[in-house]
Amino acid sequence: VQLQAFGGGLVQAGGSLRLSCAASGSIFSINAMGWFRQAPGKEREFVAGIQWNGKSTCYADSVKGRFTISRDNAKNTVYLQMNSLSPEDTAVYYCAADPSPYSTVRIRTYSSEYAYWGQGTLVTVSS
Repeated sequence: VQLQAFGGGLVQAGGSLRLSCAASGSIFSINAMGWFRQAPGKEREFVAGIQWNGKSTCYADSVKGRFTISRDNAKNTVYLQMNSLSPEDTAVYYCAADPSPYSTVRIRTYSSEYAYWGQGTLVTVSS
């Protein structure tokens, strides 16, 4: 599975961005997709996840009500719509794919549980 994330950039506080993650290769093996982020000097953290069938989503408390994860299976693409951005959201954002059958029951939130990763896209929110 190959993942390519794009859509990052510079935005002012209160603004919006939409990230995209295009998947290719063994798409049939994906059971869930997740977005993670890593700010300078911090550990990578879970942001949002979605089951590949779209039945369930999951969000970190810090982004609930502001971020929305969605997918377009016809395009093999997962999106992260980010609204009401704040400087605390500044980070490199990564998309990841989880092939484990466990993710069909519960979206997993630890980065070590995801097998495939995109290259990351930088989101910078200015105050």
